Amino acid sequence: MHQTIILKPTEVADLDYFFRFQLDPEAGFLAAFMPKNPADKPAYIAKYTALLNNPTVLMRTIFAGDTIVGSISTFVLDGETELTYWLDRAVWGQGIATKALNELLTIAPHRPVYARVAFDNIGSQRVLTKCGFVKIGTDHGFANARQADIEEYIYRLS
Repeated sequence: MHQTIILKPTEVADLDYFFRFQLDPEAGFLAAFMPKNPADKPAYIAKYTALLNNPTVLMRTIFAGDTIVGSISTFVLDGETELTYWLDRAVWGQGIATKALNELLTIAPHRPVYARVAFDNIGSQRVLTKCGFVKIGTDHGFANARQADIEEYIYRLS
């Protein structure tokens, strides 16, 4: 499927879509590292509204045509630029994440960029490698969505 993918600066109104996307149990399982209570909408909206005003965060809304299908962002954590993205499960497997990430990388100037992904999230691992990220290590962390300590892979784009 060939769709026009556009990234637009995220607006507060977009957060309602993002909140609904992250409530999907299968998506949450693959993302693994979620808030303790992902159904707490006021906490979610407050957190992401604050991030919209943070100058170290580059947050974009992913549109497929006129439809919001996800979010993609870079942010600074412990002095390093990190990447995060989330797509509505209804559009998985259509190349949207890869297109969105390639587009974001043209406007996100800082390198290196790091990304972390659950060991079994093969789709996100493919997106990262298609966009030039290289697996550089592993870590372990508590994944709220799984209520377990799991391995995550660390990727870097130099």
